[in-house]
Amino acid sequence: MKVIKLEDKFAQFTDQWNPRIIGELNDQHIKIARVQGEFIWHNHAQEDELFMVVKGRLYIDFRDGQTAEINPGELLVVPRGTDHRPHSEGETWIMMIEPQSTVNTGDIESERTRHTLEQI
Repeated sequence: MKVIKLEDKFAQFTDQWNPRIIGELNDQHIKIARVQGEFIWHNHAQEDELFMVVKGRLYIDFRDGQTAEINPGELLVVPRGTDHRPHSEGETWIMMIEPQSTVNTGDIESERTRHTLEQI
């Protein structure tokens, strides 16, 4: 068994909105990413998505006009099929747990879509 040190994993990259896989759990990927600015509106028709903030502050907008604020040590589960748009003012470190089949932009293709993720 190997302990995963999140700070060591985040130190391995600096680009943003490009998730890396740091572990697997029951057909789920455990991913981390550095994010800043605004992502695109999207949803995951078949998958719930867990966001946990490690450092910084993440906001997630929803189509009903609500915005969730997630601070370090907090997490939020976005139910499948829910349109959402993550964003942050400053650089934020996030961890996500989601099925291995989950594409970061759902069914939307954009310059931020990542079909293949690096495992670190």
